[in-house]
Amino acid sequence: MLAPARLPTPLTRLLDPVFERAGVRLRLKRDDLAHPLVPGNKWRKLAPNLELARAEGHTRLLTFGGAYSTHVRAVAAAAHALGLGSTGVIRGEELADAPRNRSLRAAEEYGMELEFVPRSAYRSLVTGDHGDLVARWGRCLVLPEGGSNASAVRGAAAIPAELPDLGARDLVCCPVGTGGTLAGIAAGLPSGARALGVAVLRGEGYLEREVTALHRAAYGREFANWRIDHGHHGGGYGRVPAALEEFAAAFERRHGIGIERRYVAKTLLAVYDLAEAGELAPGTRVTVVVTGLPDGTG
Repeated sequence: MLAPARLPTPLTRLLDPVFERAGVRLRLKRDDLAHPLVPGNKWRKLAPNLELARAEGHTRLLTFGGAYSTHVRAVAAAAHALGLGSTGVIRGEELADAPRNRSLRAAEEYGMELEFVPRSAYRSLVTGDHGDLVARWGRCLVLPEGGSNASAVRGAAAIPAELPDLGARDLVCCPVGTGGTLAGIAAGLPSGARALGVAVLRGEGYLEREVTALHRAAYGREFANWRIDHGHHGGGYGRVPAALEEFAAAFERRHGIGIERRYVAKTLLAVYDLAEAGELAPGTRVTVVVTGLPDGTG
């Protein structure tokens, strides 16, 4: 049985000199504390899909990811807790005989069957009709890479409802990998409030199209209350340059909160830079959604 999430997740106000000088308030939405097995935005996006799987009588979840995918690990943990089978289609056939890293080892310990595919074929499998995969693994609910689909967007739309008194001076920020969390937050905001996504990979234009497509799939319409910052991806997906590591370590020392590097640290650095550059109007209240656990935990 999968334990319920601890909702609403805590909201923590931070006092920081950069934001105080800018006249901006900063707080963290601690979604990293949502669930012990499926933390952060993984719970928000996965929970509605788990309900769908059970309602439709699926006995297996199938999804996609790279070697370090937290989404793959979360799917494995959730499926195990619900008594479902799980399959992870992993990018990179050379990994099949390599020692398992922490993420893949945990997925297998939860019972997930891993299928390693050539990098050249991976993208077509992710974006195709999945007929061959379903034929091989049997009837299953296929979840997209990163878990972002219409159900996931509607799950993430619950985040703003846990933020009291949102209004025209509010900016709600989150990392952007596949776009589902940003799409949900933007859809769930009241009139006047805005959402900022921080790209964690090179994807200008592409990520905007993904968020727009998710809005259409989930709500049949587009939203104009969001944008994506593309200046803080650190060189690409999974990259943690020295300056980002220094920033994250200093943040941890100053506030006593561990910070995940590849998504959350990039988002925090972006809002710090915006505040320092005077690009956030005085009186703005910034809420950063902490979407994952610190490195080496969970």
